[in-house]
Parts: sequence; C-alpha cells; structure tokens
Amino acid sequence: MAPLPQPSTPTVTAIYAAYEAGQGDGYRDHLGASLIGGSCERATWYSWRWATRARHTGRLLRLFDTGNLAEARFVADLRRIGVTVMDVDPATGRQWTLRDSSGHFGGSMDAVGIGFPEAPKAWHVCEFKTHSAKSFAALAKDGVEKSKPLHWAQMQAYMHLAGIERAFYLACNKDTDELYQERIRYDAEAALRILAKAERIIASPSPPARISADPSWFECRFCPHAEACHGDAVPERHCRSCLHATPAADGAWTCERQRMALGIREQRQGCAAHLFIPALIHGEQIDAGEDWVSYRMRDGGEWRDGVQEASA
Repeated sequence: MAPLPQPSTPTVTAIYAAYEAGQGDGYRDHLGASLIGGSCERATWYSWRWATRARHTGRLLRLFDTGNLAEARFVADLRRIGVTVMDVDPATGRQWTLRDSSGHFGGSMDAVGIGFPEAPKAWHVCEFKTHSAKSFAALAKDGVEKSKPLHWAQMQAYMHLAGIERAFYLACNKDTDELYQERIRYDAEAALRILAKAERIIASPSPPARISADPSWFECRFCPHAEACHGDAVPERHCRSCLHATPAADGAWTCERQRMALGIREQRQGCAAHLFIPALIHGEQIDAGEDWVSYRMRDGGEWRDGVQEASA
C-alpha cells in the first residue's frame, strides 16, 4: 500500500519564509563580543571580514527570536523581586552599546542591574540566555565558563568595557522553564587577553592559522566558514574581502587604493578595483600587476583576479 503523502503546510512555510526574507544581508558591522570566545581565531576573522554570508532557515531565525522575546520576561522576573534593572541606556533610550578603543569590537548588553539578593550593592552586567534541556544540564553541571565559554568571554568583555566587576547570568531551560543563575567575577587578566585577541583579529590583513588542517575535525565540520576555509568557496566581492581595505580608528574603514573613507554602504558594494585578499583564494599566486593578481588553482588551471587583460 502506497504511503500517504505528507500534509501540506503552506502557512508554516510562509511564516518561515517571512523570517528568512527579513534576516538582512548576513553581515555584522563590528566584531561582536558574542564571537570572541571562539576557539578558532581564523573563524572569527572570517566573520569579521564577511568571508561567508550568515544565512539561517526560518525555523532557526524564529528560535533566535524566541530567545530575544524571553529577555523581557527575565527583566520582569528580576524587577518582581526588587532588582533594579536597566535594559536601555538612559542616555540614548536604546540598548546598551559598548565598544573598545578601536571602535571595531564590542556588543550590546542585555541590561545592567543592582539589588540582587546575593550582592545588593553591586552593579552587574546582566546576560540572559535560553537553553535546550541538554545544554541546560551541562550548564547546571559545569557552570558558564566551562560549558558556555563564548558566553563567559562575552561577559568578561562587557564587564571590562563597562567598568563593572560583576555579571549576573540568568538562563532558562526551554523545556521545563527551570532557571539557572550564576554570578561571574571580573577577571582582569582574562579580559585583557580577550581584548588583545580582538585587536589582533581586527588588525590582521590575512586570516590566522586554522585550528586544524583536517576538514573533518569536529569544530571545522560545524563551522559556517568551512567551505571558504577548507574548500574551494570564494567569498563575495565587497570591501572587507579586498586587500585594499583597512580598518581605521573610531570604527571606520579606509580604501588604500582610492584614498577614501568607506561607509557601511560602500563596504557592502565594493568597487571595480576589488582584489581578493590572497589568502582567501585557494591557489598559488604566480603573477601580479597594479590591478590584477594571477593564481594557479588546485586543479592546475590559472585564474586572474581583477582586470582580465594585463597592461602591456
């Protein structure tokens, strides 16, 4: 007997499609504190240089939105027990934004709070997260630093940039609504290492070494940049993949060839003089001119980046 066809779900499909249509271009303008705790500096550099456009399914985007919506409930829970929570910066009326001295590294805090029962007189950076049951169990067993090193590094960066010496991590098990709390102490040495790592990634004109030369290594297999790093994928053409673009002071970018500042719109568009950062091309550089570079590719063929005809 033939199996029945799966039921059509046009409404669900349309909802997911609407999330996908609204996800933006997949590029983050700054190097986010939420990424800096990653174990592979090359992957973080790829994100910073927009080597791979972040694209997610509608279902996953809706899951992200669920986490965002939970933040208001976390704030309400804390206020209900008398904690003073400031989820927006009173100077701007918007979410707290932090940047390092370069203007290129930082992020947005969920909130700051004071009046926690454990330490009523200390201001805390507040970080709110939702977890699957498996992730929550690991968190409860091992704590934030061990089970969620990216979250721990993010809070260390925020504490350093905000000048606050405590963070309060409040998490929810999405399956049971059980809550987990942990107070995190500011670790000056760790925070300085984190900021030095960010500075190193921002200033690097080419990608750092891979965490593994083996593409089957588990961190590589699940990395969104795997094809650009180990495979033959070539990044899209934009200023951040161009060897002429350089990060400048106060979060700005400049084009060394055009001798001009690059706004966010210009960075995304690129220009006709674009040349890929050589390390992004999986080939051997064999020749170059003013506006072109030739490569011998892995398959033995030659490919010219830039203008197609060399100057006489």
